[in-house]
Amino acid sequence: MSRGISTSLDANGFKTGRNPPVTFNAAVLLLLILGLALIGWLAGRARSAMLAGRSGSRLHSRPQYHGWYVALWLFAPAAIFLAIWSSVSPGLITNQVLTSPAAKSLPAFGFERSAILSDAREVAQGKAAKVRLPAAAPLVEPYETATHRYAWIGIAAMLALALAGGLYAFTRIRPDFRARTRVERIVMALLLLASLVAILTTFGIVLSLLFESLRFFSLVPVSELLFGTHWNPQSGAPVADTFGGIPLFWGTVLIGAVIAMIVAIPIGMMSAVYLTQYAAPTVRKWVKPCLEILAGVPTVVYGYFAALTVAPALRNFAVAIGIPNASTESALAAGIVMGVMIIPFVSSMADDSINAVPQAMRDGSLALGATPNETIRQVLIPAALPGVMGGILLAVSRAIGETMIVVMAAGLSANLTANPFASVTTVTAQIVKLLTGDQEFDSAKTLAAFALGLVLFLVTLLLNIVALRIVKKYREAYE
Repeated sequence: MSRGISTSLDANGFKTGRNPPVTFNAAVLLLLILGLALIGWLAGRARSAMLAGRSGSRLHSRPQYHGWYVALWLFAPAAIFLAIWSSVSPGLITNQVLTSPAAKSLPAFGFERSAILSDAREVAQGKAAKVRLPAAAPLVEPYETATHRYAWIGIAAMLALALAGGLYAFTRIRPDFRARTRVERIVMALLLLASLVAILTTFGIVLSLLFESLRFFSLVPVSELLFGTHWNPQSGAPVADTFGGIPLFWGTVLIGAVIAMIVAIPIGMMSAVYLTQYAAPTVRKWVKPCLEILAGVPTVVYGYFAALTVAPALRNFAVAIGIPNASTESALAAGIVMGVMIIPFVSSMADDSINAVPQAMRDGSLALGATPNETIRQVLIPAALPGVMGGILLAVSRAIGETMIVVMAAGLSANLTANPFASVTTVTAQIVKLLTGDQEFDSAKTLAAFALGLVLFLVTLLLNIVALRIVKKYREAYE
């Protein structure tokens, strides 16, 4: 790492110093403490083996466990401090800069003030060669000084914690020390933390949506969003009867839960029945992976296909059969393509559910004289129905959360209509529209996106819970 020196800016605002200040590079420091942990592992392993040989007694734990104990004590405190300091130090640096005499001429809190500080910070840290704003030039040197100071404080504290932890673990190594037990407890704690990531992420999503949604509902009544029929949000003060979410909810249901399911459920079920009951092993070996490739196609590709191929064809068809005012952006185009996209979800779950039905039920039906067709309709599908329903509900939750296909094929018009050839929109498409461009987070128009996101999150969460409960009940019945 290079030493920081006092630098200055020339008349054009370019930095004239030779070396940038020392910065707190988290990636480099993480590699450093990993190297120290490796040294600690080798030292702990060697010391345990030496003590066992000197005393002639048997080690409670193998030497590698002693090495891991030292390495973990050396790495964990330093890594935790590194994560905390990486998030705290930028604020400390900015606070020190704001206390300098050069910051007295800064404007009041606002966008201009943040832009000046950001400009000076980028030049001071070597990310830019020249300031864009003249007012940022006097702040470059204070930023360099503060960056240099807090970088060395962080590096010194991190190394001190690493060495203290390693030394503590190293001095505890004895032949009777239960290193394996301690290491296994640490690993169990890490596994517990990893298992909590999904729960904590969900909790964070709920809180972030909830707080912003409460701000929205302080401006707009809940009843207007849930039961209003006119959606036309405007910037500035909220206008009555412009935040009605019924057209959005209806568009979401029409595209994702009606049209898409009409396409996906029959095709998915029939493909699953064919692959499990009629297809030869060679055919199944090739057809099933090809069908599941659909799940890996990017949604933007489906959107292009819907907008450029399916939507114009449907409009021409509507004109040919005499349907007036048919649009090139229609719910039918988006729903058909979305149904094709989620066929693998329905097919795979139905395939697994049918295969999980005990062979004795098939054999018993055939032994009683039922044909293969009757066995499928009256035995296999009813027995597999809980798993199939779980797959369908998961597919519905996937469909109503889709955005790209709706934006590209169905449009952004909030129309409350049952005409599938008309342009409609969905909750996700409106969230994208509201959060695109300049946002005012004190405006009801922007905050409406969070309220819509909260409603969508609760609906999809409910569908997933119901689907998982159905699948769990199905597994208990046949496993």
